[in-house]
Amino acid sequence: MNEERKATIEKQVREGVVVSDKMQKSRIVEVTRLVQHPEFGKVIRRKIRYVVHDEKNESKMGNKVEIMETRPLSKTKRWTLVKVLS
Repeated sequence: MNEERKATIEKQVREGVVVSDKMQKSRIVEVTRLVQHPEFGKVIRRKIRYVVHDEKNESKMGNKVEIMETRPLSKTKRWTLVKVLS
């Protein structure tokens, strides 16, 4: 039963841009999404910043990256780097 349950849980994957690479093995990634205003209908950009674990320090500032949800690694780190897209 537990194996079936684990197989059905998918971790969230997001794409964003590295805005800070000043820490060791950690990056700040900003993810932008478009939402429509509920009353006026105008499309608005919403941004959120994630602290991401980068084990090999392979991403640099300005790179587009793919991140995946993971278990809590520290007080603020809940995402890990999957790959560098550009």
